[in-house]
Amino acid sequence: MQFPHIPQQTQLPLFEAFLAQPMAPILKDVVAREWHAEPEVFSELSLRGAAGNCLNLLAPILRELSEDQDARWLTLIAPPASLTQTWLRDAGLNRERILLLQPRGTQSAQQLACEALRLGRSHTVVTWLNPLNSSSRQQLISAARTGDAQSLNIRLG
Repeated sequence: MQFPHIPQQTQLPLFEAFLAQPMAPILKDVVAREWHAEPEVFSELSLRGAAGNCLNLLAPILRELSEDQDARWLTLIAPPASLTQTWLRDAGLNRERILLLQPRGTQSAQQLACEALRLGRSHTVVTWLNPLNSSSRQQLISAARTGDAQSLNIRLG
């Protein structure tokens, strides 16, 4: 028994199929989107895993921030005990541009961070607030805008 041979349409590989589509509608959508007038002043980074591994991932970020061309400080608010002066040095951070601050008395780390952000003497204020509710996040954003600074919250877990 013989089956009749029906010629099938050839299928374009995925990449070629994408290129075969007109790009104008896609580009038009991108151009039509509005850009944010104000830059984002709050960022959050969540690192999970062994403490040593998390610190190894965090080191290049803090190193880059400590070398920022802005003449203001990189301020670390109530960092975890593992972020010692020795760790900062071994990670290659510019310790002459870093302030390590701990809350005193009844002051919380959140309050100290907001104060540091509002004063504007730091280009970036790094916190380790966990959990961080929406009200606390809004306070950090407002304080960062007032002081023309960046707020970075790091959640280690």
